[in-house]
Amino acid sequence: MKKGKFSAPQAKGYSHGGASYSKRAMRGFVVQSGSPSEDIDANNYTLRQRARILYQSAPIATAALKRQRTNIVGPGLRLKATIDRDVLGFTPEQAEEWQRHVQREFALWADDKRNCDATGVNNFYSMQQLVALSWPMSGDVFALIKRGRRSRLCPYSLRLHLIEADRVRTPEVGGALPYGTVQSNPLLTNLTAVKLSNGHYIYDGVEVDASGAIVAYHVANTYPFQYDGELTEFTRVEAYGRRSGLPNILHIMDSERPEQYRGVPYLAQVIEPLLQLRRYTDAELTAAVVQSFFTAFVTTEAGGNEMPYNEVGNPMEPEVSKDPNEYELGAGTINILEPGEDIKMASSTHPNSGFDEFVRALCEQIGAALEMPADLLLMSFNSSYSASRAALLEAWKGFRMRREWLANDFCRPVYELWLTEAVASGRVQAPGFLTDPLIRKAYLQCEWIGPSQGQLDPTKEVQAAISAIDNGLSTREAEAIKLNGSEYASNVDKLKVENRLLKEAAGGGSSNGSQQGQIPFNESRNQDWEEISPEESEDVDEQEGSENPNGNENQNGNENENANQPRSWLRSLQHRFGWGG
Repeated sequence: MKKGKFSAPQAKGYSHGGASYSKRAMRGFVVQSGSPSEDIDANNYTLRQRARILYQSAPIATAALKRQRTNIVGPGLRLKATIDRDVLGFTPEQAEEWQRHVQREFALWADDKRNCDATGVNNFYSMQQLVALSWPMSGDVFALIKRGRRSRLCPYSLRLHLIEADRVRTPEVGGALPYGTVQSNPLLTNLTAVKLSNGHYIYDGVEVDASGAIVAYHVANTYPFQYDGELTEFTRVEAYGRRSGLPNILHIMDSERPEQYRGVPYLAQVIEPLLQLRRYTDAELTAAVVQSFFTAFVTTEAGGNEMPYNEVGNPMEPEVSKDPNEYELGAGTINILEPGEDIKMASSTHPNSGFDEFVRALCEQIGAALEMPADLLLMSFNSSYSASRAALLEAWKGFRMRREWLANDFCRPVYELWLTEAVASGRVQAPGFLTDPLIRKAYLQCEWIGPSQGQLDPTKEVQAAISAIDNGLSTREAEAIKLNGSEYASNVDKLKVENRLLKEAAGGGSSNGSQQGQIPFNESRNQDWEEISPEESEDVDEQEGSENPNGNENQNGNENENANQPRSWLRSLQHRFGWGG
């Protein structure tokens, strides 16, 4: 057999790049990643504690979490029922009447904290704000479904009890539970994952069956390492009712990996830079404060006790230190040095001229990881209109996505629980809701309206909305929600009332809106109106004022055509949005 020349194995594919162990830059990058339980659950306790402390003590971390809450929820996501009337066979009038009745009934429950919160602290909209803050801070948050007493003022028994992520955790290993013996996983030092004798697994308090479906949550009555004399007891809460199929507990979180059962704090990836930024800011602030002190040092050949100067501090306040070898700095203070001692002060270099630039550069990196532009994170808008608008548009992609997550995990399940009770108690009529799943889904269709994005240049954005409506690219309802979060139909109703009041205040007049102060209203709201420029509006006003005093026809034998036209370009804009009365 002819001997061949031996050749060493050649690197292939990603071995030349990110998977290389031969490149000098990659040799020390030796890492391991495991299952979601190992990578996330085993570290979640530490991540939660650090994220909370940063929220409490680091301004940038506080700003990041509060921006999420304010833009996702704001004053609260409001219910707008949008039933599928085609499935239900409703006319538009019947559908509108049913929807308004349901929204009034829901407000009866949601507006009063005694009706919806098991603790009696927050109404439903404040609970949304709390969820939107606790969820990113801790990674997830839970809402226990409870029942309270009905009363004449509150005909509903549904109550929500919000609990923090720490209270849902794996029971301590070492004992037998009523539903199976706990078996620990020796590979996990903090024992967040265990296996029960019935084949189920518990991942950081979330129990799943052999197929991986969530079947229950384990809720403790205490926090980890809580020492107040109360014994820790766990309650197993089934995820869904056996007879009703409705949830017994709501879990609000977002997933980043398949088979992940617990959320990750929003600040997890930026905890280290946030901590270092806080330390750097504290150091700069301390240095600036120290160098701002005007402190004198007196050297003398005599004893320091013989000098006629008082020591640092107010005579009415105790000294910080009585150690003769320590000297203190303060505003307008004088220290007496012992014979032979001298003080050398460093030149003043603080505040650092590059502080702002460095902090902003770091905030841009932090904001990129959090899907939040530095302008919004710092609430400092110094860029051009186009740049600021582009940054806000990108940020609002994330806000809308998380708003939809919140609606799906919290608002819509709560609405289903409430509507089920309302139908069962007879306060809401919904034939087929309790028997036909298709009809049930048609009744449950809804939207949750939250704060709008806001406007950097209202004139430009309103004109863009008008153009979109005129070209069939959007609707008045959609633009009203986007511009200020209002409802188009509600706007029309309110404007009808306002216009009636204006008409009465003006002493009556024709109903076509031609009198001064009256906004014209076209009942069809579909007629195309020619936009009138400000210059042309003056001509229109003059023509309206030159109506024939004798009531005769004009030269063409027609009535004055301008009598019913809008008095200005502003009124044409009002009409395009359906405003009028």
